[in-house]
Amino acid sequence: MTPRVAVRAGGLTMAFRAMAYWLVRYRRTWRGTIVVSVANPILFLLAIGAGLGTLVEGSVEGASYLAFFAPGLLAAAALQNAFVEAGFVVNSALRRERIYSTAAATPLEPGHIFAGHLIFITLRLFLSAAAFVMAMALFGLIENIAIALAVTLAATLTGLAFATPLAAWAVTVADFPQLNTVFRFVVMPMYLFSGTFFSVTQLPAPLRAVAYALPLWHGVDLSRTLALGTATLGTSLLHIGYLTALCAIGAMIARITYRRCLHE
Repeated sequence: MTPRVAVRAGGLTMAFRAMAYWLVRYRRTWRGTIVVSVANPILFLLAIGAGLGTLVEGSVEGASYLAFFAPGLLAAAALQNAFVEAGFVVNSALRRERIYSTAAATPLEPGHIFAGHLIFITLRLFLSAAAFVMAMALFGLIENIAIALAVTLAATLTGLAFATPLAAWAVTVADFPQLNTVFRFVVMPMYLFSGTFFSVTQLPAPLRAVAYALPLWHGVDLSRTLALGTATLGTSLLHIGYLTALCAIGAMIARITYRRCLHE
């Protein structure tokens, strides 16, 4: 093993050690996530399928409203989960609970602390998305396991594209209410105007152009086309590339902000 490979392997080991704390913590709190991860999706889908969906005449982009809405809600739910895990929890880990400060007093470097927490966040996003996809399957919206896995991974990538830059910013926030402000005035408008509830083709041209530039629209469209079986290779690669680029940029910024904040 070359020295560079050995260093990388050692860094990965340290990152998994940092993740171990979050797994132990989650073992005590996972029951509280059942409602959010399982019950809420079923209630949302039931309300749309038996309620609002019956009032929508015809099809939306060639599908029933429920089939159109569910993948969009899946991607939007990934965004919300990412905001909680990479926004509120990250900020609390540094400012309130002092978890990061305690970890920084060990041989763990700031990069290991960030990577370990990000791995755990990715796991949480995947499990939440998988639970939602299983709820979709109960309503007959998922045809087979391959589609279920593809849609789950698409939603996980969508959440991760928000989680990495969000964590990079949240670790620098000294005033906790700033997170609520961003959620209300950035996340919620994005939630409403990224094609979650209706096709963005119904928007005026200027707003449509803005919607196409929003990260959540890429996640919604990727998840929806995979679920409906209308995905094309070129468009899917565009969505994946866009979301992956956000992950990479967020990770690079986080390496700087975590180092700066944990060395203060």
